[in-house]
Parts: sequence; C-alpha cells; structure tokens
Amino acid sequence: MTSFTVAHAEGAHWSDITEACLRDLAGAGGNLGFVYATDRLAEHLGGILEALRDGTGIDDWVGTVGLGICAGDREYHDRPALVVMLADLPPGSFHLVSGSLASGTPVPELDGWIAERGAPFGIVHGNPRDPGLPDALNDLAERSSGFLVGGLTASRRGSPQVAAGTEAKSDSGLAPGPVSGVLFGPAVEVATGLSQGCAPIGDYHSITEASENVIMKLDDRPALDVFKQDAGDLIARDLGRAAGYIHAAFPVPGADTGDYMVRNLMGIDPKQGWLAVGEAVELGQRLRFVRRDPASARADLADMLTHLKSRLPGAPKGGVYVSCVARGPGMFGEEGAEMAILREALGEVPLAGFYAGGEISNARL
Repeated sequence: MTSFTVAHAEGAHWSDITEACLRDLAGAGGNLGFVYATDRLAEHLGGILEALRDGTGIDDWVGTVGLGICAGDREYHDRPALVVMLADLPPGSFHLVSGSLASGTPVPELDGWIAERGAPFGIVHGNPRDPGLPDALNDLAERSSGFLVGGLTASRRGSPQVAAGTEAKSDSGLAPGPVSGVLFGPAVEVATGLSQGCAPIGDYHSITEASENVIMKLDDRPALDVFKQDAGDLIARDLGRAAGYIHAAFPVPGADTGDYMVRNLMGIDPKQGWLAVGEAVELGQRLRFVRRDPASARADLADMLTHLKSRLPGAPKGGVYVSCVARGPGMFGEEGAEMAILREALGEVPLAGFYAGGEISNARL
C-alpha cells in the first residue's frame, strides 16, 4: 500500500529544524522524499538534504525553496521553516529528473525508463533565473508525453533545487540546470487540479487586431471598449482600479476542463483604445477578462477541490500543493487560511508544498 508521512518545523537554526522533523519521522518508511524549505534556509539546503538522507536512509529526494511552505493545515511564511514528506511507492514507479534537458540529445537512463514504464505524470521544479527553463520544460514534456505540474523556486538567496538519488549524479544532491523533479509511472495513481483564484467577468472574445503583446481590437471593436463593457461602470470611469484586479485569461489549447492561463494587464492606452498584456498574442486567439480578489480566490479553490474530490476513487493518501507567493496571507487574510480550505475539502491528508515564483500546469508556465 502506498503511504505518506509528513513532518514540519520552524526554529532559529537549520540543524535544529531538521532534527525536529527527523524526530517526527522516526519509524516512518519510504523510498522517495519531498523537501521544501523557506528561503531563509536556502543556503543550508545541501546540509539539510545530507541530514535527511542519513536520518531516514532514503536516497531519492526532490524539492526546492519558496518564500513560504505549507504542511497539512500549517503555513510558514518568511521565517526559517522546513516540511518533509516521505512516500512509500511501488519499486521502480518513479524516476528523478535533473540537469539540462533542452539540448535535444538523448538521456539514456531517463529515456530508457520512460520507454520501459511510461511517465504519464511528473512533479517538477524550475529555476526562474535560468534562461533555458522554457525549452527544458518543453523538452521534458515531449520526452515523457506526461502531464507536468509544479512551480518555480522563489528565493532571495539563489535558486537551489533538490534532485538527489541514484539517477541524479550531483555530489551535493542540489540539482544543476533549469528543471528538476520526479516522473511517475502508471503504478502511481494521481489526480490533479488547477485553481487560478479568478472569476470570469465576461464571455470570450476574439483578438482581431494585435501586435506582439498589444491588443488593438477584440471582436472587431476597440479593445478598450470591450474591456470597459466587461469590467463595469466603476472601473470604466476609473481605469486605475483595474491594476492588480482585472486580468486577461487565455484558454489552454486542448483542455477539456475550462482551464485558462492568466496574464497581467500591462498597460492601457485610452486615446488609441489599446490594451497591453503580459503575453505575446496572435490573431484569432481567444481572450476573456477575469477578476482576482479574496472572494474569487476562495470560491475558485473550493470549486477546484470539489471537482478534484469527485474524481478520486477514495480518500487521498497524500498530496503536493504548489501555491503562489501572492496567495497565502496576502490573498486569504491570515496565515493558515488557505490550507484550511484544503483541509475542509479533503480531510487530514499528509501534504507538503511551497509558495512558488510561478506555477506549472500541463507543462505550461
């Protein structure tokens, strides 16, 4: 039976925090470890990993650093803290990923494992400071033909990632390259969901005139006119209110769940009636406007969890949750409120995760 065990702690020194987690994990088995640390511990991640490998006897580890981390019903933001989750999975059911993948050259161990077992799902961590990240993510998705989820390291102290094990050759266990993580074979049953924290405020529109990331016309009308109509009179009279509240959303091609990618409104030209968004656009592409606020975020997260739970064959055995640095207390009002929504929907599930500098769903940033 697959099982998961979680421990978490905070404190003044990385070694004391790690030892506290190891005490709580005493007697727990497993063959894969997840480790997420707040960026206050980023420079000590190598030492933390070494202590965890020695203390648990588990060789294979993945993880990274976030401005916050989460565990069960707890969140830790902007202070030294650590969450560790041990997974006891079927032998041979997972494979670690580490190093540069964007060259297009074969990676014999990884490619051989994928060919033999298949890799329908993966949890990955990306280095936002590495310009090769988008290509490496696409390469991994093509190699595995799998559904990749995860997030970007969020740290003011570098971008360390963990990929330590028999397939990851780094002596320190810290992953080189733009992408690291773990692929899972069919023996590991997985369900996943995406919450954008937004609510639509209008129907989809077609981009009928644009240049790069500037949209001139939607549905053959000035883009700003369409925006004002959807956003409502209050924002139409004071466009400054749209900043950080109204966003552009693009449907995910091929998705049957209604998922969309949210991009910021970067600028408004009232004279020309143009909009600039944080994404290069194409003629004929569809777009809708969405709002992001605490009420929308709570409702969207609850809806996602309800749908996720309906697809599970039973109670979940464990989970990984990747959130955004702009969520947590900044969105939900107090530390722990976001995790309380998960706990209410899913029960007391062993869970670990982090607050990322960008999220990955279906191999898309």
